[in-house]
Amino acid sequence: MTTRQNDTPVANAASAHLIDALPELMIERVVREALLEDLGRAGDITTDSIVARDAMSTCVIAAREAGVVAGCDAARLAFRLLDPNILVTISRPDGSRVVPGDIVLHLQGRTRAILSAERVALNLMCHLSGVATCTASLVEAARPHKARIVCTRKTTPGLRALEKHAVRAGGGANHRFGLDDAVLIKDNHVAAAGGVRAAIERARASVGHLVKVEVEVDTLQQLEEVLAIEHGADAVLLDNMSPEQLRQAVAMVQGRLITEASGRVTVASVPAIAATGVDLISAGWITHSAPVLDLGLDWISG
Repeated sequence: MTTRQNDTPVANAASAHLIDALPELMIERVVREALLEDLGRAGDITTDSIVARDAMSTCVIAAREAGVVAGCDAARLAFRLLDPNILVTISRPDGSRVVPGDIVLHLQGRTRAILSAERVALNLMCHLSGVATCTASLVEAARPHKARIVCTRKTTPGLRALEKHAVRAGGGANHRFGLDDAVLIKDNHVAAAGGVRAAIERARASVGHLVKVEVEVDTLQQLEEVLAIEHGADAVLLDNMSPEQLRQAVAMVQGRLITEASGRVTVASVPAIAATGVDLISAGWITHSAPVLDLGLDWISG
């Protein structure tokens, strides 16, 4: 039996970004494969040789440092796949802000299953909580401006849905999920098409009316070319531009397109980028290079 508590008070609740869990169907394959990788061909020979088959324990997963939690449901599923009778209570759901000592999950059940799933659960939770925490740091740095922090396709293979979910837990928003849900015309597409206009016109003629088209530009001259195309792009990605260039670009667009700034995005640079008036600020490192948030499993009884 598994329970989940989403109504438990969370630390700094006013600034938390609590979000709905992903459907279990979307994450089960990832968690199952991680468990199979760890269990190998003979299972957990350390735990099985030391712990009695019928031993029961109570444990918690707690924060070792401050940050934003994500990956709770993946961790819960790791324990449940090894023993569906483990009682898992989520005290700090995804999007909760935590400080050292805060309990995130309570676990009660077979000791063997808890210990065998521990590393997979923590690997996922620590990584995804790191993504959420890094995202939250950029979101905070962008205040009080309108710019939203968004992720990219620079994700860990196999973990994209989980990492993008963690970005939302950190208060950010998602860019496209894959190559199939939006058009993003980059410099190599322009080169292959023979020019910006040709690339945009071919894309518009090919995709459906609900599909958005975004074009990457490196210079204000390229932006002028994009703006000259009637019924062309819906959004423009302003790549590696200085804050002054971004201000000029926003003034040129005049609200006709969604403006996205990308490149050299850090906590230190975000305030100046956000102040230019862009709509979105995208950063790849929040998913592919986020340091983990330190969480650990603590023994209570058993």
